[in-house]
Amino acid sequence: MSQRTPREAAASVTPERLNRTMKQRWVWAIALGSAVGWGAFILPTDWLATGGPVGVILGFLIGGALMILIAVSYGFLIRSFPVSGGELAFALVGFGRTHAFFCGWFLTLGYACIVALNASATALLFRNLIPEVVQQGYLYSVAGWDVYLVEVLISMTALVVFGLLNIRGAALSGRIQFIACVIMLIAVACIFVGVIMNEGVTIENATPAFPTGVNPMAAIIAIVAIAPWAYIGFDNVPQAAEEFDFPPARALRLIVFAILAAALLYSAMVAAVALTEPWERLVSGQSSWGSADAITGVLGGGGMILLATAVAMGVSTGLNGFYVASSRLLLSMGRAEMIPRTFSRLHSRFKTPYVGVIFVGAICLVSPWFGRAALLWIVDMSAVGVTVAYLYTCLCAFKLFRSRNAPVVPGELEGSRSTAKKVLSALGAVTAVVFLGLLLIPGSPGALGPESYVALLAWIVLGVCFFLYRRGHSRTLSDEEVDIRVLGGPRPESTRIARTRETASAQP
Repeated sequence: MSQRTPREAAASVTPERLNRTMKQRWVWAIALGSAVGWGAFILPTDWLATGGPVGVILGFLIGGALMILIAVSYGFLIRSFPVSGGELAFALVGFGRTHAFFCGWFLTLGYACIVALNASATALLFRNLIPEVVQQGYLYSVAGWDVYLVEVLISMTALVVFGLLNIRGAALSGRIQFIACVIMLIAVACIFVGVIMNEGVTIENATPAFPTGVNPMAAIIAIVAIAPWAYIGFDNVPQAAEEFDFPPARALRLIVFAILAAALLYSAMVAAVALTEPWERLVSGQSSWGSADAITGVLGGGGMILLATAVAMGVSTGLNGFYVASSRLLLSMGRAEMIPRTFSRLHSRFKTPYVGVIFVGAICLVSPWFGRAALLWIVDMSAVGVTVAYLYTCLCAFKLFRSRNAPVVPGELEGSRSTAKKVLSALGAVTAVVFLGLLLIPGSPGALGPESYVALLAWIVLGVCFFLYRRGHSRTLSDEEVDIRVLGGPRPESTRIARTRETASAQP
């Protein structure tokens, strides 16, 4: 077994850190903009068919409250470990390198898929606005979805533009993210106010409250089941923690405000669509974009402009936010040498994790050629990976939180003495398990389709193979080296878990 020289070992534990340029409003915008994407503006009619107006709004509000439960654990761990990597770093602290690898493995796929999906949503927007232009250059069909050359080029252009934006610096991408979020919120507010102020709109259009013949509780649960997907994005905040130019203790407040804003935005869009005309008649139609038909039917061309603006901003913030998250996650995995170390390199001028940005962009450039229907299979199962990360985060926080009367231990983390927060972290873990059940148990309201199950199994097998492939190399790194490279220094004594050096089963 090869060993590093002292110089190589020293170099391996002193990675270059990212610049602290992220302002509070930018981080809030990353959380909100990543959570609210194309779905808030494309899917309201689909959600209404499932839960009805009251069922959908209650489902999103309950889902947001459950996400805040999970966010308590995020806030504590971000304050204690403000480094790139987020959930990967938390899994490392709580459960060791094997768990950290697989947490990072699932998140990498989830983040990259959402980048690809937002890029395809850009083309979908143009496909609905100017179909005669976009639907040219027919290539083939995949899973019933026609693939056009112009549509592919639009998606690829969006990927390249936002990839370059992220390479050029966190400050630039953060500033643009905030501006786009503000524009999106203004557009949604104008749509909502415009609809409710319209003389032809009546509250009777939003009746019945639930779909006819559907149990109200089942309708609400069906919407709550998609909460992991609907609110994916607030968990991008810890990925950028190393770049905060403010105290990390403020991260929880930013996450909570972002979740609340997302819940209100979802509710406002659903309410606006449901009020435009009798909603059961609206959802029974065959329109490819029922939300647009509903809004333009009341507000005319101005409504279409507002809706298109909101979609464009939602897609842009999603693209940008998940580029940030995925590249920082890959940076952390590269530092730990769970993947090739080249991912830990920073751009010589802009000091950004450009290798990760290029890698995610290159992978996603392939996705438009497979069609949006096939991509949705993979994205659906990516919610599993994000929920697994939620679970690791809450369990790690549960291990680190201590009751107020617990004996003092060396290196005790600031703010870790809180019986209430220990209970909340336990509830967050239970919530994550429930979400996993809703996704994985056949017959549940949010169960994955067969294609998504196959994609999930394939990704797990690929992860195990890669884990075994990196096994030999991992033996050259000690646990202390990995801690310093990922966490920026030795972990506090109170966070050490009972384990021996993992030489027998080397970790990647």
